[in-house]
Parts: sequence; C-alpha cells; structure tokens
Amino acid sequence: MNLTWLGHSCFLLEEDGFRVVIDPYTGVPGYPPLSVGAHAVYCSHHHFDHDAADCVTLLPKREGPFEIRTVETFHDEQGGALRGKNTVQIVSANGVSVAHLGDLGHLLTRAQLEEIGQVDAVLVPVGGVYTVDAAGAKAVCDALKARCVVPMHYRHAPYGLENVAEVETFINLWPVSELHRMEGPSFQITAETRGVLLPTYK
Repeated sequence: MNLTWLGHSCFLLEEDGFRVVIDPYTGVPGYPPLSVGAHAVYCSHHHFDHDAADCVTLLPKREGPFEIRTVETFHDEQGGALRGKNTVQIVSANGVSVAHLGDLGHLLTRAQLEEIGQVDAVLVPVGGVYTVDAAGAKAVCDALKARCVVPMHYRHAPYGLENVAEVETFINLWPVSELHRMEGPSFQITAETRGVLLPTYK
C-alpha cells in the first residue's frame, strides 16, 4: 500500500490505482490550501482541520481494493464531553492494514483494541493539547503492537497548529535504530515494513 503524507493528519492511500484521502484539512497554519484528487474521502470527525472534504476532487467512481472498517473513540479523555467523538479508520488492501487514529484523545480500552485488531501500521497523533501527547501516543502504539508507526498532527514550523508539540518529543521515546527519516512525503507499507517512519512534508 502506498501512502503520501499531505500534511497535518491528512494522508493519501493508494492501491491498484485507487486513491483514498483521510482527514483533509483547511486553515492549518503554514500549510497551503489542500488540492488532491481521490475516489473516496473519509474524516475522523467534523473539525475544520480534519473535515475539509470539499478540498478533495472526487475522481470517477470505480470499484476499489480497499476494505474500510471504523471504530468509535473520543476526542478527549472525558468521553467526548470536551471535543466530541473521534472515528478510527482501518484501511486494508491486499493483505496490508493501516489504522488512522484521527484525533484520538485517550488511551484505547481493551474493547477498542480488540475491535481495531491486528494492523500493520498506525498513523498516530502525537502533538498533544487536542489529542494524546507523545507519551500517550507511545502507549497507544505499544498497545496496538503494530510493526510500523507514522506520527502525525504535530508542529514543524512553519507548519502545523501553533500550540501543539513537535515530533521530537515523540520520537525520543523510541530507540534510534527504529527511526527511519524519509526524503519525501511518500512511502510504502508492506508486510515487511517496520519501525517509526518519518516522512518529510513536500
């Protein structure tokens, strides 16, 4: 499965020419307006920086290879009382599965972990304030036991929400041998992909 980090929490997932966008944003400081085409769009919740579906140009309908499952979670540690619900999207194709955690704001319960199940990769928010912080994100990744982790929803000046943490706080919790810095925004998840992938915003 091919993935491209489009900035913030937005990813383009591609398989067999079929394109899926998750959590398209608008109005996030530093990032230019989003412009991308896809066959399908999914949003974890209805906040401006995750729900700008109108910024995605829909391509002609066709049958796609992806299976999409969802697991309901919350945007905060108070059962949604502060920021509402959050939906985890589990995207699978050709034997590879990726969980996009959206704006997860709490540690996952045993029931939620079982519902998500075994995944190959986790796209996890790490900036805190509106989501789990670095330590919480690490705990979520450890609980999911995915082979591959991709951080998102953090500040990397001049990009990103100004009051969330930078990614370094999160990656400092991992062995250096597990960190893989990339030269661009695109990467591939296979059955062999392991470690913490750090794509570079274009």
